[in-house]
Amino acid sequence: MDRSQLLKGLLDIIVLRVLDNEDGYGYEILHRLRKAGFDDLGDASVYGTLRRLYRAGYLSTYVQPSESGPHRKYYSLTEPGRKYLREMRDAWEDVSTKMRHLFDVPKKG
Repeated sequence: MDRSQLLKGLLDIIVLRVLDNEDGYGYEILHRLRKAGFDDLGDASVYGTLRRLYRAGYLSTYVQPSESGPHRKYYSLTEPGRKYLREMRDAWEDVSTKMRHLFDVPKKG
């Protein structure tokens, strides 16, 4: 089954959640996502989501020097980003509860 459409709809909450506890730069964010089991997410999708969330004001950026190469652009949640993440989490929990209920309802016939 192609889960890409489902993941595409969840990309905002996934990326924001990964940045909720700790800022990160692109490659590091991808690594955290892979570690969390999101191997199906394409690099371009994640980078595009970071840019979109930044343009929406949910993320801010800053540059840090790197000892192992070029400077890195770090992403950090803004206060509107934290609020958006809370709203998305509430929506996710609501939908998740309803879906669990639907799957627990016995089939007729």
